[in-house]
Amino acid sequence: MKKRIIWLSLALVAGQAGHAFAQDASDALRYSRLQFGGTARTQAIGGANVALGADFGNLTSNPAGLGLFQKSEVHLTPGIGIGQSDSRVDGGTGAAQNEARNSFHIGSAGAVFATRRPDNDQTSNWRGGAFALGFTRLADFNTGFRYGNTLSNRTVNGYNLTGDDQSYLASLRRTVGFDGYTQADIDKIRADRKTGQYSSLNRLADGAYLTDIAKDRNGNDLGVASTTRKGPIGQAGSVISRGSVSQFDLGYGANYRDRLYLGLGVGIVSSNFTQTRNYTETETDATTHLSDYTLHDELRTTGTGLNARIGAIYRATDALRFGASIQTPTFMRLTDNYSAAFTTTFTAQGNDVVATSLPTGPVGVKVLDQAFPLYAYTITTPFRANGGVAYTLGKLGFISGDVEYVGYGQARLHNDSQDGNGDNYSFAAENSDIQASYKNTVNIRVGAEGRFDVFRVRAGYARYGDPYKIDSNNERAQNFYTLGAGLRQGNFFLDLAGVYTQLNQYHTPYDLGGYEPLVKVNNTRFTTSVTAGITF
Repeated sequence: MKKRIIWLSLALVAGQAGHAFAQDASDALRYSRLQFGGTARTQAIGGANVALGADFGNLTSNPAGLGLFQKSEVHLTPGIGIGQSDSRVDGGTGAAQNEARNSFHIGSAGAVFATRRPDNDQTSNWRGGAFALGFTRLADFNTGFRYGNTLSNRTVNGYNLTGDDQSYLASLRRTVGFDGYTQADIDKIRADRKTGQYSSLNRLADGAYLTDIAKDRNGNDLGVASTTRKGPIGQAGSVISRGSVSQFDLGYGANYRDRLYLGLGVGIVSSNFTQTRNYTETETDATTHLSDYTLHDELRTTGTGLNARIGAIYRATDALRFGASIQTPTFMRLTDNYSAAFTTTFTAQGNDVVATSLPTGPVGVKVLDQAFPLYAYTITTPFRANGGVAYTLGKLGFISGDVEYVGYGQARLHNDSQDGNGDNYSFAAENSDIQASYKNTVNIRVGAEGRFDVFRVRAGYARYGDPYKIDSNNERAQNFYTLGAGLRQGNFFLDLAGVYTQLNQYHTPYDLGGYEPLVKVNNTRFTTSVTAGITF
């Protein structure tokens, strides 16, 4: 495993899996790294509600909190997300590039149905409880960034590298029996040429005349060579992601003697993720035929999953509460829908003849695209555990804090051989990468609310730890800064929240053993949510 993490790399490695787009450790992290969600009240206090109770957000954090509801309620929480990214190639001379990604969403919707024995009814120590059901948005995939770079001649560790030696096409140049290609891979390239249907991205590159099978003097296959290029290589890229992870929950919380609260919940997960990537390389040397090419690809992943959680809250005094909950791993069934296209520009000038169809080949602008077969697989996300403490200040408000444990290295990819779009691939190498790449982390959340007659003022902070085990010099923790306000008037309540999020990411567009460009991405996102509801 490289010491530099490949956050989202083009799926190019030959022989990894039989399908076109290779699943890897980043997929496991994507569906494991969730955020706090729920009503505007939950968001305004940084999600710190594990010990608080009487909060709809308890349905996804600690269902025992449902036992503290005194009244039933229904609510709806729409929201708007405004995102920005600044991206720069590490060591590059170009200016940072900015990208904006905005979205509208429903953050939460649901109902709580509470029951409680009258205070003069002492026939049971179980004083009541509440059943809740609803929808919560737990992850936001709406991000985007773009970058530019120039690959020039340089010396690295004593090796003299041209711009072409550091390019994407260099990552496709492999030797049979070394660095990924086998004779079977070469034979599959030939088979795809005959059918015109390309079963992997590197075979699509062969069909676009960017690579060719290299032979020795005796006609034996040596590996894969790429079209010749000279001089500086210009690069430009963009990655746009959309989608979310949402969860529909059913839960119940019970109240024992107004001291101990116990809860159980079941979550049905729904996920949709779309990523569109563009990557371009250009060069202007008159002695080469290839002027430029662009790879455009799109991945759409949809899936469903299931998890469960239990929790407890203990009221040590009238003011002090302690809470804890655990959530099982989430089992998800996912399906990838992947397509890709190469757009090439070859000129009539030039004297390179590496590709067999040049110089009499596809002069001008040509497009070769391929929609690959659907691929089904499964993911098991990590077990999660929460602990919290809350202190109420009478009618003045409260202070609350949570600690959450997540073992990201426990996530696993599996095949889905029972699905018609699955196979028996073992994912052993990918799961080893997950263990080597990710670690156990602790997330912290703190929040407070002040009450002023019918008005509420809230603030919070959350820090979700860096999940990466290696490459510790690059910090990838998520920081959330939250503010909010609320109004309680009769049976009606209205809450407003703003969440400002900071996250650094690192992207390499392809794998070249450390010689590929590293894009540093600084993401910020501001999400504002409004919850309107009634109690009854």
